[in-house]
Formats: sequence, structure tokens, C-alpha cells
Amino acid sequence: MVRFTAVTLGMVLCLVLAMGVGGVFSAVALLYITVFTFFMDKLTALATPDHPDAEFPAGDGLSLILGLVHFPLLYGGVWAIAVSGLATLDKVLIFFALSLFLGQVSNSNAHELIHRSSRHLHRLGVAVYSSILFGFHASAHVRVHHIHAATERDPNSARLGQNFYHFAGRAWIGALRQGFRAESRFRKGKGLHPYALYAGYAALSLLLAWLIGGLAGVLTLLGLASYAQIQLLLSDYVQHYGLRRAEIAPGKWEPVGPQHSWNSPHGFSSSLMLNAPRHSDHHAHPNRPYPGLELNRDEMPILPQSLPVMAVLALVPPVWRKLMDHRAAKWQARSSRT
Repeated sequence: MVRFTAVTLGMVLCLVLAMGVGGVFSAVALLYITVFTFFMDKLTALATPDHPDAEFPAGDGLSLILGLVHFPLLYGGVWAIAVSGLATLDKVLIFFALSLFLGQVSNSNAHELIHRSSRHLHRLGVAVYSSILFGFHASAHVRVHHIHAATERDPNSARLGQNFYHFAGRAWIGALRQGFRAESRFRKGKGLHPYALYAGYAALSLLLAWLIGGLAGVLTLLGLASYAQIQLLLSDYVQHYGLRRAEIAPGKWEPVGPQHSWNSPHGFSSSLMLNAPRHSDHHAHPNRPYPGLELNRDEMPILPQSLPVMAVLALVPPVWRKLMDHRAAKWQARSSRT
């Protein structure tokens, strides 16, 4: 847990200093989550895996801290960018550093929280997603993605040859619609529909941005939320690209296995994202806390670069396909033989 705590809270500290002081700290915050993370991933000593059940209480403390600190960082960022007297360059650097934090750290932590059995932790995860206007992901991820991952029924599993730009719109709208339908079937008209809660939280988030900075505050929040959502979609795109479960009967697929998600062994970025790049084990054990997620290079597809680097490469479709199509085809052929 020391590794997860130091890496994530180190980024939090950089953002706090950037918003409060500006200057060199604005550059440090952006460099921390980009260049520094890239080079630290090259140090294989940091890739030593944690073991299941080795941590108690399974990282809840850090997840709670990150969930709570998300809100002052988000709205503090709205103030720093839209209202404060910081230099324009500082505001630009803070925007990108904070957006990356929201997309990589807050998103990963909210993902962890919505899988927890604790009602309070789950609600905190929903609030985090809703604050960046993406509350419906809490329903779509659990009730659609985890059921239909690596099949045509999942809007967040990219087909082989599909570029990110075609995938993103389909995934966003598909998750919105299918998440609503899944929640409606699950609730059968009983109680408040979660989508009403997501809409209310989103409206509150926009209101807070308005109170902080007027129209500039709202536009800032929209910009931060959009950038964060794009990163989440990139993560889904990368982690399931080209991998498909076999249809063993009409409308019935084989169980999800380790071969149906891409994984990354890179230690620093995995710590920053609370082991989210260990995606196969998460799908096999959705309720397993992040410190216990395992990585098996022999059974799980491994990305050639870290997840953040692969997300950048996914923005250039020719480069992405040249790098990934043959790897995905190889794993599909291997799966069909087993």
C-alpha cells in the first residue's frame, strides 16, 4: 500500500501546489503524470506485484481519501483556471494536469468504489463520476460492461479494426442507453431511478461551477469533464481492443477469461491507477480490491507499452493498428484453440 499511497498522493500534492502557487509547480504537476510516470515505468523494480489478501482493509482508506479529495481538486481547479489571477500558462498547465488526474486517478478510484459492497463507498464513487457529468457510467459499467465484455453486446468493447474515433461515440451513447435499460429492468419501477440521481448530481456540479466562476466556471468544468471522459473511453478501448469471447450458443457466450482483456505490467502507472491495468483479473474477480489484483503474463494479453502510452497511440489509428492488430489476432487464434 505504501507504493499506491505515495504515487497517488504525490500527484495530489503537485496539483495543490500548482493551484495555490502556480509557477514551476504547474509544470511539475503536468510532468509528474506524463514524463515522470513514463520514465518511472521503465524501472522494473517497481513492478513487483502485490498479493491477494496481503492488505487490510484492502485499500479502503486510500480509496476514501482519494474520493474525498477529488471534489476540492475538481472545484479548486475550476477556480484556479476560471477565476484566479494565475498566469495564462499556469492555467493551461493546470487544466491538462488536472484533467489527466481526473481521467487516470479519480476515474480508477471511482471505478474501485462502485465495485465495493459498502453502500457509503459505492455512493462516493457515484458522486465522483457524477461530478464530471459521467454518473451513468456507474450503472453501465456494472450492469452492462461486466456482463457483456468482449462481445458485440457491450458498447465499450472495441472490435478489431475499429478506430477510437468511431468507437468513442458508440461507446458513450451505447453505455448511456444500455445502462438505463439495465437499471430499469433491475429496479422494475421500484424506488428512485439511479439516472435521476446522476442527473441531479450533474446539475449540482454545474451549479457549483457557476457559483465559482460564472459562465467561465461552467465552461471549465465542461472542458475538464470532457477530457476526463475521453480518457475513460480510451482506457476501455485499449483494454478490450480486438478480443472476443466465443459464442457457444445463440446469444450465449463463453465465460469471460484472462484472455479477454489487455493488461499492463508497468509498475508506476499501475500504482497511479490503482492497478486498473491489471484488467483481466478484475473481470475475473470484480469485487477483488485493487491491491490483490494479479498479473499472469502467460495467460493474459500484455500491452507493449503502459496503458497511458497506449491511450496516446490509440489516437493515431494507423500506428495503433500496426502495433495491435496482429497481437489481437494472435490472441484470438490462441483462444479458439483452447
